[in-house]
Amino acid sequence: MFENNKLILNRVLIFCILSLSIAYFIQYILGYKPCNLCLIERIPYLASVILISLIFILNRFKKIIAGIVLLFFIFGAIISFYHVGIEQEFFKESFVCNLGGSKDALSTEQLLKQLENAPISCKDVTFRFLGLSLATINTIISILLSGIMLKVIKNYGQNK
Repeated sequence: MFENNKLILNRVLIFCILSLSIAYFIQYILGYKPCNLCLIERIPYLASVILISLIFILNRFKKIIAGIVLLFFIFGAIISFYHVGIEQEFFKESFVCNLGGSKDALSTEQLLKQLENAPISCKDVTFRFLGLSLATINTIISILLSGIMLKVIKNYGQNK
């Protein structure tokens, strides 16, 4: 059972690294600026890379660390689902999506600088893959990864 978990965790680790690489490629190479929720949706992947690596390094507390990874993916699924709801206008943008902006009078240069650095609206889909927003794809992936991590935890609970 534990060898099976090691293989599964290796694949999850590689998938998380690949997912983050794709997100950074889309942002920095293709030039699509992410919204605040998009940035938050990366947290479970980064946390999983760290925590799964920790499982391999420590070789202890495997079930507890896997449980924490599961919680991160559940968090990711909830945030992604919320993001899809904003994109589809089921929910209103929250303070996380704050578009900022000052009500003070600004010079032309200050206004241009502010527009350059203005956050992207969470309801605007700037990049699609196979017709789906990245938030939609992330919702599906986060649910699947949650199920995979649940299986890993269940495997750790079986005979040692």
